[in-house]
Amino acid sequence: MKILVLNCGSSSLKFALIELPNYQVLTSGNEERVGINDSFITFRNLAGEKVKRHYDIPNHTRGVEIILDILKEEGFVASFDEIDAIGHRLVHGAERFAESVRISPEVVSMLHECSQLAPLHNPANILGIEAVTKVLPQIPQVGVFDTAFHQTMPEHAYMYALPYEFYDKYRIRRYGFHGTSHDYVSAKGAELAGLDRSQIKIVTAHIGSGASMAAVLNGKCIDTSMGLTPSEGLIMGTRAGDIDSGVIDYILSKKDFAPDFIAPYLKNPTPGKTHFDPEDVTYLLTKKSGVAGISTQGPDMRDVDAAAKQGSHRDLLALAMHAYRVKKYVGAYAAALGGLDLLVFTAGVGENRAALRSDVCSGLEFLGIKLDEQLNSETFGGKSQVISAPDSRVKVVVVATDEEYMIARDTYDILSK
Repeated sequence: MKILVLNCGSSSLKFALIELPNYQVLTSGNEERVGINDSFITFRNLAGEKVKRHYDIPNHTRGVEIILDILKEEGFVASFDEIDAIGHRLVHGAERFAESVRISPEVVSMLHECSQLAPLHNPANILGIEAVTKVLPQIPQVGVFDTAFHQTMPEHAYMYALPYEFYDKYRIRRYGFHGTSHDYVSAKGAELAGLDRSQIKIVTAHIGSGASMAAVLNGKCIDTSMGLTPSEGLIMGTRAGDIDSGVIDYILSKKDFAPDFIAPYLKNPTPGKTHFDPEDVTYLLTKKSGVAGISTQGPDMRDVDAAAKQGSHRDLLALAMHAYRVKKYVGAYAAALGGLDLLVFTAGVGENRAALRSDVCSGLEFLGIKLDEQLNSETFGGKSQVISAPDSRVKVVVVATDEEYMIARDTYDILSK
């Protein structure tokens, strides 16, 4: 079965053509700047070489058409009839979806209802579904939710200490994200460490531009750092993560900011404006904060690293804050789990930045964590392996995440029933 996996962002469209049950990635790629000038696509050709082509990609429908044309022109499929299904990454399923589902008009309607909880993600995901429906209406589609893996959290972990009526009426609670990744790397990490996921205590750290952590007990998620939206928890590329709500109150109440000071932090700058509106604060906390807000060079950690090596205080501070927040969550989740057997790092920064892993693990020897610094320094570029010392009681593993495989697998399983 050939499955086309789509991950639609507001201005991007990642894809992979995967063959199952004998897992094989036939090609993968990414369209960037969808709906923006200078849009382009990168993909792997039959020889495995990376190809970049510039196209006018005004919307997601055209983006899907271009992907399909490339699959045919490059010889990955002789006709579109060879594509058996489309698997979509869907970000927010709220409490409506605890597992992957076959897409139907009813499912799309429910996704629209969940869009208020993920306004940056769900509308783009829906555009991807609608684009496929328009271009290839006969092909079955499956939705795989970022929130699904976290649906096993106990009530005391997912509830907020707001009046209960806010949950009862509006379902305001912790949902968590990156669930597909946390599910995959907790299983793969246990396998690499020679452990049985169904019998151990795991902390997974998905550290990229967006970042989250999860506590996994015997294969089930019992807590995660992101909340109602993907803004809570760790310090991220442009997101502040955990913050005192009083800071938000203060920013909203202050009416005499210098116009030149606040202009860069407003979603829609207006000459002479001296206050923040609620949408401005959301923009500030999600687009202008995090590593980008503290450092001089963020949000790309490679640029921050380079500046820190030159002695930049702000960039050194950003790196220290970033690692410290991860370390705090490791300790918190070890407490929630009642111990720790396995710590897994994944995603762009987690897989490639040895210094982060070293900074996080330093000082956690009391938990039984001991890195092999040589192995740690050699682990990057998609390499998955154990990086803890032989005498470390807790195994530490780096795993290259593979969300596309999980989406394809769930799509295959649903359509094979």
